[in-house]
Amino acid sequence: MSMATLINPAIPSSPSRRFSIPLTNPNSHFVKAPSLLRCVRKNGEINGLSRTPPPMDNGGEDDAETSLEESSNVELESKNNEIWRLFKEAQQNILYLNKQRVKAVDELNKAKREKQLLLNKIEQLEKENKRVSGKDNLVVCWELLLRIDSMVLGGMVSTEEASKLRRMVIDSKVSLVDVFSGLLQQRDAELLAELRLFSEGSKRKGYHVIHICTEMEPLISVGPLAPYITGLSRALQRKGHLVEVILPKYASLDLDEVQGLREIEADSYSFFNGQLHGNRIWTGVVRGIGVTFIQPLYFSSFFNRDGIYDHPDDFERFTYFSRASLDYIAKSGKQPDVLHLHNWETAIVGPLFWDIFAKQGLGNTRILLTCQGFDSQCLDEPDKLALCGLDPDRLHRPDRFQDTAKTHLVNILKGGVVYSNKVIVMSSMHSKGRIIHSMSHGLEPTLTMHKEKLLVAPYGFDNSTWDPSTDKFLPVNYSTENMRGKYACKVAVQQQAGISTHASSILVGCIISEESGFDLEKLKAVVRNAIREGAQFVFLGNGSVSTTYRALRSFQEAVEDSNVKFFYNYDEALSHLVFAGSDIMLCHSFHDPLLQVPLKALRYGAAPVSEASGDNHLRYSSDHDHEITKFSQFMRSTFGVMSLSQALDEMKNNPSTWKTKILNAMKKDFSWDSECYETHVSAYSAVKSL
Repeated sequence: MSMATLINPAIPSSPSRRFSIPLTNPNSHFVKAPSLLRCVRKNGEINGLSRTPPPMDNGGEDDAETSLEESSNVELESKNNEIWRLFKEAQQNILYLNKQRVKAVDELNKAKREKQLLLNKIEQLEKENKRVSGKDNLVVCWELLLRIDSMVLGGMVSTEEASKLRRMVIDSKVSLVDVFSGLLQQRDAELLAELRLFSEGSKRKGYHVIHICTEMEPLISVGPLAPYITGLSRALQRKGHLVEVILPKYASLDLDEVQGLREIEADSYSFFNGQLHGNRIWTGVVRGIGVTFIQPLYFSSFFNRDGIYDHPDDFERFTYFSRASLDYIAKSGKQPDVLHLHNWETAIVGPLFWDIFAKQGLGNTRILLTCQGFDSQCLDEPDKLALCGLDPDRLHRPDRFQDTAKTHLVNILKGGVVYSNKVIVMSSMHSKGRIIHSMSHGLEPTLTMHKEKLLVAPYGFDNSTWDPSTDKFLPVNYSTENMRGKYACKVAVQQQAGISTHASSILVGCIISEESGFDLEKLKAVVRNAIREGAQFVFLGNGSVSTTYRALRSFQEAVEDSNVKFFYNYDEALSHLVFAGSDIMLCHSFHDPLLQVPLKALRYGAAPVSEASGDNHLRYSSDHDHEITKFSQFMRSTFGVMSLSQALDEMKNNPSTWKTKILNAMKKDFSWDSECYETHVSAYSAVKSL
């Protein structure tokens, strides 16, 4: 072939030389397009610009090289296609998860709105129903019983006939609907046990118990006595016992909570300071419990004051009320099985009963005294005992009323212990031994002498109001069988608090009030350490108390953090939501008779954890650990021995073990209907057998 043919494009060349180009260096090889110029389309095809040019006819060596390159290109193309496919799938999954999260939040907000609308409608219907239908069966029953009392006082019927009429009403009072309306959510085995218990109870006479006390929720509430009176009374009536309450008619009573309030049109007198004094008697029904109010006429200022305690004449005020209560019971012809007294304020009923009233047709009645604690005892001059008709000379003795330390004075609470058939000390965590030896406030000799009388009962809570499966304040309800709603409640709390809604965050709730007793300096250190471990906090306070408000403000400034939120004003709905949404509830103590935080926390699947590394009550000497409550036993074996830091570690490192603990705790019953009820009925049975 001539040179002219090679360089003249017009001269055709052979097909095998079609893509040949002249080289200045005859020893150079053909330069291939680098593979980096290849471009993969989204559909997996290869861009034409990156196609590998056909091989030159350079012999066997070039063919082998081309074959290897093509194989490498196919492999690279396959890898690129796979990477692109995985990338697209990841994008789709992320988009799907985001859509689902947005959808879940929208559904949660929608559920909240729908539930609130439904609650508003239910509330409106309930109000209309009350106006139309009036009262439920229990209210009607109690109004009948109270009307019988007024007939006796008015002389219309004899005490014997009244007793028969009362028994007739009582025997037809309890129905299956009344007893089991709040138990239908329980499992079959638990419901069967309650049915069997009811069957046995219906065959025997229920106890007739009269509380003579100074507080009752929701009428007048200062301390733990008020919720205890109402909670225990309702539990007793649910099991077929007849319970009524006698209270002073304070000027500050919330009478809107009383159904059928009426004044008995009959004279009522009581003895005080050497003569008889008139009283007005009012009756009504509060949360299904018959209540009698005593209003002094001559001593009208006794209960017409701002506060109900801590007045210079408290001895006179409550002694008058105690004597007036007994006079009313005797005249109305009531023959209760048990007169149930409370704290020093009505402890004097014990000696009054045995010295005077047991001989007035009450010989089969027995006395039970309950103490919320021994820190308040009432010491006064012995001669004052004569105001209500007692003999000071006979009672001012070491084995009766004489105070152990101040022997010239009488101790009213000590006298109540001596003259009662049984004494119940309310304490969720303390053992009987510790109460006697370390918490008796000078009454140790008396309590030791009468230790066989002593029983320890735990506080409870209202499981009809505090139940996550039916709680009207929650956006989504939940139970041990289906816990999904708890996560929705957690998201709702986080949203309301304006903190991160990350699923792995551990939410710690804490309720602070004047009574909670937190050491805020210690609490700051606990919170800071927990924040470093990734915990979130929601604090709920009571802004109506100025000291609590100022303390929370100072606390917030000290632990300023985006994962900590403070709510200053107590709100009932928010309180329920905090229990439901929290993983942990931080407590000052597990002995919490007023707020009942540990008990409610267990029911809502939030672990109650002490601000310190284990509650001091649990580290008390084992010498005094006999006769403790079931609640105390449970706490000692679960959450009671761990600090907040230890609880956080276990949640992170042993989630399955933690979940089992939580579910087991939710199944426990620490309400008024459980151990508290059982201890009191046991005491009633014991005193009736004396």
